[in-house]
Amino acid sequence: MKIFSVVGARPQFIKAAVVSRALGERPGFTEVLVHTGQHYDASMSDVFFEELDIPRPDRSLGVGSGTHAVQTARMLERLEAALVEEAPDAVLVYGDTNSTLAGALAAAKLHVPVAHVEAGLRSFNRAMPEEVNRVLTDHVSELLLAPTGTAVQNLLGEGIEPGRIERVGDVMYDAALHYAGRADDSHVLERLGLEEGGYILATVHRAENTDDPARLEVLAEALSRVGERVPVVLPLHPRTRGALEGLGRLEAMRAGVRLVDPVGYLDMIRLERAAALIATDSGGVQKEAFFHGVPCVTLRDETEWVELVELGWNRLAPPTGIDRVVSAVEAALGSRGRPGEPYGDGRAGLAVVRALEERFGGA
Repeated sequence: MKIFSVVGARPQFIKAAVVSRALGERPGFTEVLVHTGQHYDASMSDVFFEELDIPRPDRSLGVGSGTHAVQTARMLERLEAALVEEAPDAVLVYGDTNSTLAGALAAAKLHVPVAHVEAGLRSFNRAMPEEVNRVLTDHVSELLLAPTGTAVQNLLGEGIEPGRIERVGDVMYDAALHYAGRADDSHVLERLGLEEGGYILATVHRAENTDDPARLEVLAEALSRVGERVPVVLPLHPRTRGALEGLGRLEAMRAGVRLVDPVGYLDMIRLERAAALIATDSGGVQKEAFFHGVPCVTLRDETEWVELVELGWNRLAPPTGIDRVVSAVEAALGSRGRPGEPYGDGRAGLAVVRALEERFGGA
């Protein structure tokens, strides 16, 4: 069975690597890994692929940046041609990017069945491009590979037939377990002069925060105030750097927050595991905080990972007021959530492959 896997950004490569390993261990599968080129990431060098044992793409479409419409249209055109040439039995897409939606739409138009990893996640905020992408992808997919029970319920609530849904667990939990030992070899703490448990790790990159001057101003001031008590380390996303420069806040923020260049995946795992707390607007980092037993504050109005809030490992702090963010961070410091296994047993990759085999094995 030939699987056509579509990825477009570094986190999707890491997710796809989990499934690729499982596909490689299962006889009867071949995989064509296609990189749309949605995100150019300078860290995706030879070192990235070698350190993480991630397969290099079989096809690179080189789409590049652009508006949502322009970027998605380019992907559709190039993915359609690749699909016609490869004639796969199924298309596998991940997450909620424009690459996810384009892969699903191109396949559906050609009557190639689609399987969606991370199906059923919902923020219920249609202003987010990611929410639109994931909803549309789910509704054209034949196999919905849900990471959690909440995701399954979301899909059922939208009228999707139970027979199309398979709860498989979260492939990012597989990745966290797989790469944990390698992260021990990271020297990022020494390089940055940090002590185990002696700092807060922050990440800010979502458009809802970086493109809204009022919210970004709140985050800049709140993190600076928190930094007066506990060191705050912020690997600075290019979008966030540009937005802070536009506000004239970049240099002032350096006084209270340790601003560093973006770090690689293994260095990021090491920083997460050693942090006293993580404050983030990233969906993936929220989960990684839980995987490593670190309390988290989500700098958004909502989260797709509601089970982490229910278990007490995560709390929401919408950046609508400085005191609100500062109070949430201070309250979360030193806290612990309840035990739970909402993301499966670390064998989601194998569960994905078994679901593909059962659903499309006769294709």
